[in-house]
Amino acid sequence: MARVRTYSPATLDATVTLGLLVAAARRERRMTAAELCERVGITRQTLRAIESGAPTVAIGTVFEVATVLAVPLFDRDPVGLATVRARLNERLAVLPQRVRPVAEVDDDF
Repeated sequence: MARVRTYSPATLDATVTLGLLVAAARRERRMTAAELCERVGITRQTLRAIESGAPTVAIGTVFEVATVLAVPLFDRDPVGLATVRARLNERLAVLPQRVRPVAEVDDDF
């Protein structure tokens, strides 16, 4: 039996919003669902799921569809995105690689 996954309202709002952006961009470019599916290499069912905001579609697939349609994800400028990525890599470099739970100290004497 498949495990049922629940998502927070904020996650669902984000996926629905991104789906609406994808649907609007596709229609504005007068691209049929079949054309977009062929170009990206997905099924129409997957495209329907993306456009309806299903949170179960692989993030790489959603990003590829958004990129093909020129839907802005983070920064329109590739240099800006590279800068953000570099800053995040620097930030991660100074943080611990592993996070361990804090051990509870028994100081009850």
